[in-house]
Amino acid sequence: MSNPAPFSRFEWMIAWRYLRAKRAEGGVSAMTWISLVGITLAVFALIATLAVRSGFRAEFVDTILGANAHVTLYSASYTGGTGAERNLTEYRDLAERVAQVDGVTRVAPLVKGQVMASLDGQTSGVEVFGIAAEDLATIPRVADPQEARGDLASFGGATIAIGSGVARELGADVGDVLRLISPDGAKTPFGTTPRVSNYEIGYVFTAGRYDIDRTRVYMPFEEAQTYFNAEGTASELEVMVDDPEAVDRLTLPILEAAGQGVILWTWKEASGSFLRALDIEDNVMFVILSVLVLIAAMNIVSGLIMLVKNKGRDIGILRTIGLTEGSILRVFFICGSMTGVIGTGLGVLFGVLFALYVDPIFSAVNWLSGGGAWDPSIRGLYALPAKLQWGDVLSAVALSLGLSFIVTIFPARRAARMNPVEALRYE
Repeated sequence: MSNPAPFSRFEWMIAWRYLRAKRAEGGVSAMTWISLVGITLAVFALIATLAVRSGFRAEFVDTILGANAHVTLYSASYTGGTGAERNLTEYRDLAERVAQVDGVTRVAPLVKGQVMASLDGQTSGVEVFGIAAEDLATIPRVADPQEARGDLASFGGATIAIGSGVARELGADVGDVLRLISPDGAKTPFGTTPRVSNYEIGYVFTAGRYDIDRTRVYMPFEEAQTYFNAEGTASELEVMVDDPEAVDRLTLPILEAAGQGVILWTWKEASGSFLRALDIEDNVMFVILSVLVLIAAMNIVSGLIMLVKNKGRDIGILRTIGLTEGSILRVFFICGSMTGVIGTGLGVLFGVLFALYVDPIFSAVNWLSGGGAWDPSIRGLYALPAKLQWGDVLSAVALSLGLSFIVTIFPARRAARMNPVEALRYE
């Protein structure tokens, strides 16, 4: 008579009977439930953390690329009598040369400066970006922001655009007149006098990044040149590329097109330390949560050892009637692995639901905590982001199932090697 095929129907039937057995019948249903809940919570925590990690990085990078230059070009040498200026004088020719580089989508000259903004007795430090209206309309996080008031088409002349954080700090809105005060104003025989100019607010945007919305003011390029005493020059060139993630391959062609006397600075270099910190945190969190999954899987071992001990008599009878060691091993392997499979499935379900409905969940938590669960001034973003990536889900599933299957083998082997004579001696 040939041996039955592995994982035959009767092996599943016996395993299922043991799993649903009551404690009075020698089962360990309570321990099984504890193992199930532990695996579920561990997998849920792993997937939720991976989703938040991916969402935070994606949102952070998107706000960088959506409101800042992918590549910035500066003058390598100082100009001006005081040595405090480093402006580009031939910025138009430089912009035309760089724009010819394959992969560059836009080159815009900028005039930048830090000033004091004032409105109705309220003051705040802001950073002014002088930029042409047609170039401002191509900045994604400004032209198509999360929220906006006013009309971007009104930008020009004495009409400016400000971030929503600046508006909130000063109590400003569309149509108000904002006073900008620069300490580096007109030069007179008695020294440099502060420059004070009034500008109408035509557009208020929310880029989605706290530090951008809180400090940024856009001014027409020609007006910024006059305001900052930078006629005929630009502070820098803002370069946008078609593939920001692969910006490193364009640095050499851009430098060659720019020629001598220019310094290049990419967005990865500007935010490199933060991105590296995110990568380190991601790896550490994955290791920590993997340990939690392992601890939850170890509960399966405890429950299975108790089950093997309680079912010693049954094992002896099954071996006596002809079941092989392999069949016994598979029966108890099914008992342990089923807990891991069901727990992993429930954990994936809850983790996916959390990632998909993170906004209402976060809103409820924020409401219960009185609105202080998330401080955008510290975290930079306005809400808890989550991005579900199926690679993260698969890695969590593989980790949970792999650990569940591995830890189940040891007590299952113990059951399979049990001597039937010893098991039935005292029965």
